[in-house]
Amino acid sequence: MRGLAMGAALAIAAALGAPQAAAQTETAIVAGGCFWCVESDFRRVDGVTDVVVGYIGGETENPSYREVVSGGTGHLEAAKITFDTDVIDYDRILHLFFRSIDPLDPGGQFCDRGESYTTAIFVESENERASAEAAKAEAEAELGQDVVTPIRDAGEFWEAEEEHQNYANSSAITMTRFGPRTRSSAYSLYRSSCGRDDRVGELWGEDAPFLR
Repeated sequence: MRGLAMGAALAIAAALGAPQAAAQTETAIVAGGCFWCVESDFRRVDGVTDVVVGYIGGETENPSYREVVSGGTGHLEAAKITFDTDVIDYDRILHLFFRSIDPLDPGGQFCDRGESYTTAIFVESENERASAEAAKAEAEAELGQDVVTPIRDAGEFWEAEEEHQNYANSSAITMTRFGPRTRSSAYSLYRSSCGRDDRVGELWGEDAPFLR
């Protein structure tokens, strides 16, 4: 009877919102070309709790999207991925990241060219650096070619404008060359026309985790 009473008490406490153990989260900062695509991919990963897009790697404080993509600020489009370490770890995030990009391209990604669209992993500790080096070596071994994606020290991460957050799932209307579209529809058209999935599939085959 005592056990039953204790169980009932625990059930009532849970129903009343008794404090639960908080999830342990960490972050990974990666640049993989268009940050809408990186965000969209990683929002689909079990254990990822949030993805924020922004700019990192340059000198200009709080740069705008136009400044970054026009060149000259030194920033890359990037994504800060927050994940639950009970579900997925940093090593796995990097494994997925490499197989979602073309790490052989030093000039940008797919149809997007220029410094702001180049790839990188931004690390915040020596442990992260070691994991990144291992992930890069694994990617090189699988592809049989030199990977150009650099591993860089993380500096200030500037969040992008609100209109760029969760772009692939936004119902807001934007103008495109096809006329007015929701951002989610515009994103789908962009991703297809840019050839991202075609090139990732060519490189990684069945190991590409995000092909639709």
